[in-house]
Amino acid sequence: MSKRRILFFCMGNICRSPTAEGVMRAKLAAAGLDVEVDSAGTHGYHVGAPPDERSQEHARLRGYDLSRLRARKLVAEDFARFDLVLAMDADNLSHAERLCPPNQRHRLKLLMDYAPHAGNPHVPDPYYGGAADFDEVLDLVEAACDGLVESLRKR
Repeated sequence: MSKRRILFFCMGNICRSPTAEGVMRAKLAAAGLDVEVDSAGTHGYHVGAPPDERSQEHARLRGYDLSRLRARKLVAEDFARFDLVLAMDADNLSHAERLCPPNQRHRLKLLMDYAPHAGNPHVPDPYYGGAADFDEVLDLVEAACDGLVESLRKR
């Protein structure tokens, strides 16, 4: 069986999706699962930039290191390369559906599908918010990544 690959994406790839990438890397390592993880943005506003400093700081407080991650734009080839392509919200999912070849749409999902108990179907964008918004992102992402790890273990 080939190595599984998961891509997380949001709008700019500097807050939510790199947070999901960092959290998922840590959870996979703790679970002993060998899965490739990456993140991207539907828009190329921040290509090459590190995650937002606030995202990095809040992640660091919970033991996640995002410092080596760099933003990139979601491209059509990602849908063939990754087994799961997970959106942070419905707007970005809709944007990706327009880019995704029809025969690969089954790979597209919302990240929060893996944490229905969390009570929020989307990971809200914290960019214009405060500290509590970045903590909420981490709470939601951690819950969804736990569910995703469980899903991977069952395969």
